[in-house]
Amino acid sequence: MSDNAVFTQKCPNCGGPLLFDPKSQKFHCNYCGSSFSKDEVSAAEEKQVDASFSSALTENAVSADNNETTQETSEVGLFLCPSCGAEIVTDATTASTFCFYCHNPVLLTERLSGTFLPEKVIPFQIERETAEQHFLNWVGKKKFIPKAFFNKKQIENLSGVYFPYWQVEASVAGNLSARGRTVRVWVQGDTEFTETSDYAIERKGNSEFKDLVKKALQKNLSDHLVGAVEPFDFSQAVTFQNQYLAGFLTEKRDIEFNTLEDQVENEFQNYATQLMKNTITGYVSVTQEQANQTLQKMEKAYVLLPIWLLTYREPGRDKLYYYAMNGQTGKVAGVLPIDQAKLIITTAFFAVILLIIGLAVGYLLS
Repeated sequence: MSDNAVFTQKCPNCGGPLLFDPKSQKFHCNYCGSSFSKDEVSAAEEKQVDASFSSALTENAVSADNNETTQETSEVGLFLCPSCGAEIVTDATTASTFCFYCHNPVLLTERLSGTFLPEKVIPFQIERETAEQHFLNWVGKKKFIPKAFFNKKQIENLSGVYFPYWQVEASVAGNLSARGRTVRVWVQGDTEFTETSDYAIERKGNSEFKDLVKKALQKNLSDHLVGAVEPFDFSQAVTFQNQYLAGFLTEKRDIEFNTLEDQVENEFQNYATQLMKNTITGYVSVTQEQANQTLQKMEKAYVLLPIWLLTYREPGRDKLYYYAMNGQTGKVAGVLPIDQAKLIITTAFFAVILLIIGLAVGYLLS
């Protein structure tokens, strides 16, 4: 059990928990109603954090490098809430959560330190009330959805989650060789002529790529999320500070970039080749002969991206449905359950109507 690695952001005025407010981009206390800027919270935090906690952060930063394997293979973690002392049980990748008893937000600092310290974060910009309304508007346009999917209790399960991703940029230099063919047809008198010409095509140049996003979490759910609600505007990414996590869930990465490096390099090379192909126009056919792309530079950053997430497991079935919304732009996506009874009843109703219409038309024509 670890209790010196758990932290709750405190209000400088009353000591209540601070939550990050996406609408104002400030930190709000629900107890005294105070709001603070990031700089004000940082200044108060320096006074608030005692020597033991500072020591714990240092030890965690060092042990993260030495004990990375132990942290990666741990199935669960057991922590003490700094507000009420209750035990907090998490899985191995949870980095910020809520206390089940006092509901205060808690940050598990040892999972966001050392090699696991994110470099950037895109803060939530859409608040919970807006996220809930977006969800209701989106579901309201769909038919045959079970009521349990969007009832009040289900909507309360909507969670703001920071998911870990690798943001990658690269410079690629290369060349491409191909052959292009043109065909010209004309008629002179009673004779049709066809002229076929083949050309050697050469392309050479440099390509710059920014903001390729690769998942850094093995959980299957994350495979769909970012791709479905992209793009994110990385110009609004800021240097990571733990204050932005207050009031949201956070997942820690468990996929290291070295396991993705070859795949990412191939992607950049393929993108560069495709860009060169796109410059070849005016030919009936083009046959690629050779393409060489060399990675000149590749830079990565460990980032946290904001997503509003709602999951639903249909009673009696193992299938998991999800709704996701980009916490920065509001773009939504999801896989929806279907109320089979409602679908059957509606289908049967329209079948009966069509049968009646058919009989009526037949009677009138007889």
